[in-house]
Amino acid sequence: MIDGLVLFCLFFSPLIGAETHEIVSAMEGESFTLRTGFTERQGDQDIEWRFGSSRTLLTRIKSGNIITFSHTVFRDRLQLDRQTGDLTITNINNEHTGVYELSIDLGQTELQKKFIVTVYAPVPVPVITRYSPQCSSSSSSSPSSSELKSVLLCSVVNVSHVTLSWYKGNSLLSSISESDFRISLSLPLEVEYQDINTYSCVINNPVSTQTTHLDITQLCQTCSDCDKWSQKEL
Repeated sequence: MIDGLVLFCLFFSPLIGAETHEIVSAMEGESFTLRTGFTERQGDQDIEWRFGSSRTLLTRIKSGNIITFSHTVFRDRLQLDRQTGDLTITNINNEHTGVYELSIDLGQTELQKKFIVTVYAPVPVPVITRYSPQCSSSSSSSPSSSELKSVLLCSVVNVSHVTLSWYKGNSLLSSISESDFRISLSLPLEVEYQDINTYSCVINNPVSTQTTHLDITQLCQTCSDCDKWSQKEL
């Protein structure tokens, strides 16, 4: 028993007496596991998991017994590993975003650790629309040689904590981010029909990514085509 305690103290010595933090990102509808760092719990050490600014007690191991408390937000979602003390939360949503606190009673001291968890919605597929086709020509140009350009919009709706970007090949052209509120985002891009580069619009957050590629052949081929143009999805 003494040898086991010595090994535990050596393994956790950086944590004992000091509070540590870990950042966790997870996707809605999935699960995440908060790990104590144990491969096996030593003796009858008590473990507690709490949540939020009110430090609501979620579940604990006390005298070798698992006790789970009833909370609407976490109902039927908590799984506590008796051997390691790891806490798994299943079928998660935005209500499970917050700070989780781990406390392990070591007798004369206590190990404490915080997990800062953010639950993200999966990102939608971005939509590319033609916004403003434009024709331009010099005085020496004939109508047939007029240069055709289009301003495209890449758009997403009802998103937060995302970055929306235009790429040419693998090179980033522009991007816009939103961190706090659920809003609609649009990002413009001007292209020429004769352009043979590959363009794509990408939206991402820390847990998911969606990409829409631009088929430039679907743009207007001539200025006369664009005289009859109306905005539509590509």
